[in-house]
Order: sequence, then C-alpha cells, then structure tokens
Amino acid sequence: MNKSLILVINPGSTSTKIAIFDEEGNKLYQNNIKHSAEELAPFSKITDQFSFRKKIIINELRQNNFDINQIKVIMGRGGLLNPIPSGMYEVNELMIEHLSKSINGEHASNLGALIANDIAKSIPGSKAFIADPVVVDELQDIARIAGHSLFKRVSIFHALNQKAIAKAHAKAQGKNYEDLNLIVVHLGGGISVGTHCKGKVIDVNDALNGEGPFSPERSGTLTAGQLVDICFSGKYSKEEIKKMITGKGGLVSYLNTNDAQLVGKKVIEGDQYATLIYHAMAYQVAKEIGASAAVLKGDVDAILLTGGIAYDKIFVDWIKEQVSFIAPIFVYPGEDEMSALASYGISYLKGEVNINTYKG
Repeated sequence: MNKSLILVINPGSTSTKIAIFDEEGNKLYQNNIKHSAEELAPFSKITDQFSFRKKIIINELRQNNFDINQIKVIMGRGGLLNPIPSGMYEVNELMIEHLSKSINGEHASNLGALIANDIAKSIPGSKAFIADPVVVDELQDIARIAGHSLFKRVSIFHALNQKAIAKAHAKAQGKNYEDLNLIVVHLGGGISVGTHCKGKVIDVNDALNGEGPFSPERSGTLTAGQLVDICFSGKYSKEEIKKMITGKGGLVSYLNTNDAQLVGKKVIEGDQYATLIYHAMAYQVAKEIGASAAVLKGDVDAILLTGGIAYDKIFVDWIKEQVSFIAPIFVYPGEDEMSALASYGISYLKGEVNINTYKG
C-alpha cells in the first residue's frame, strides 16, 4: 500500500522552498526554487504571485515523479494573520480572506496557506494546514503595555523555529517543554528573543517592526525622538522610513550588507569598524536575554541560541560572555522550518495533535 505523503510549502521573498515527507517522517525530497527579479517584476503585490508559484510547485513535483494523489497533508508556512495561539490550524475561508487581503501587511509567507489550500482542493482526501506562524501570540497581559495608550506591544517572531527548538531541547533533556522556563534566541535576518514560560511565550520582541536587538537587516529599537525628527525632516518618504526599520536597517545600514557570514570574516581579518558593529549586535542580543531573565524572575532552565548566525562561534562567544551567569547555554545552529512543519503533518496523520480553527 502506498504511504501518505506530506507536502511542505514555505514561500520566501525570492524563493519557494518545498519538501516531501512520508508519514514516518522521512524526507523524500527538498528544493529551494529561486525566483529572479525579472520573474517577479510583473507582480505588483505578493499575492499576485499565487498562480505563478503554484504552477512551479506542481511542475516540480511532476518532474520528480511524485504521485500528487498520494499527498494527504499540505503544510503551508503561516503568514501575517491576526494573532493566534501556538498550534496547528486547518486552512479555512476566513484565513484565505485575511491572507488574500494582506490585512496585516504583505509578506511572502502569506502565500503558503493560499497555495496549500488550492492544491489540496484538487486532491481527494487531502487537507491544508498551517502551524506556528509568525503571529503566534501567548503574551501575558502586562507584556502588552507599550507606554502610551495609542500604542501596544505585539507578538511577531520566529515562532515556528523557536517552538521547534524549545521542544527538541526539552526532549533531549528528558523533560517536557511545558515544565521548563527557557529563553530562546533566533539569530537570523531578524532576531527574536522569546521568553518561554512552561510552554508559552509570555514575552518576546516584535522582530519585524522595530523592537529589540538590531539584526542583519532590521533596526530593532530606535530612539523615538530621533525617529520622529527623521519622519518630519521632509527628506524621506513613509516607505523609505519603513525600509530603514525593516530591510535596510541593522548591518545593512552600517556595513552595506545583510550577510553576517561576510561580516564575521571581516572581524577575523581585523576590520575594527565591522568588529564594533557586529559586537554591538551581540551586545544588544545579550541585553534582551537579560530582560527575558527578569521576566522569568531569574528562574531560567536554559538559554537556547538558534538560527543561521548561531554557526558563528565569535558572535556566540560574545553573547556567552555576558549572559552565561544566567543559565546554561545550548547552541542549535541553523533552522529547519520544513521539518518543523512536517512534524505537525505527521502528528495529524497519527491523530496526535489538536486541530485549531482560525477565527480571526
């Protein structure tokens, strides 16, 4: 008898990652399909790329001789929905409406559920899901207060990778994720520092919109008064200022690159300015870890460092120098969002996971 297959779809700004897993968790295929600027140029909005990307995925599967009718679960990367608790969600009409309209902003991940749902419709017995999108919100009420009644703190972070790493760490320690207090740090193009208290992320910086440490391409927290002055200087448009915060902030602003590996190389070569900026990024990460430790009142079982920059020993050592007194530090470099999504699909096929309903 043929095994049920799980298709994972993870759209990025210039690529679409796809993978096929079987019901036992074996990865049968994975590819990162690149999209050139010329290919994407005709589309004014990201959601306009829907048919283009779907066609490429279907062609890729056929060219690699997969029987599409064996696919019983399609896991799409969750997009910028309204805030939801952690978990697995079946794609429904409200989710499709919100992602199609980009109600919380345009992002390539919005396409994940849209494409997954459309493919599932063409396969008898197949269902489309998302899991742990960036809008996972488990903040405690006190963490939502921003400092002015017209503002509020929101939860936008690398929920999928943070949750997967936290659960994997707990399992490796022979413990339950729900019994631990962890500080999980995702070190990538964006940097998020999550305070995991007994299975819930009760506080975390908004890693997309200008809060917390700066990162390879994001500014993190900026001085509010200076930001106001720049906004009303007449020198920059609204879109240009938004780009300063996300896209052209952080290392891009200081060193004209978002390649942390290249910056790390400059550090080794003795570039003093690159060293100052790169060290400052680690310094701000360490400060945010300290803040998370305060949220947990010092009761921290472990600090987990993950993401691509966690491969850089120099950067990791700078963080360790400042926060090793708080708790043991474990390094899990890189990320495997495809396997994390697939694990939810496998749990569904085994009947081991609760399926949530997106209610907006």
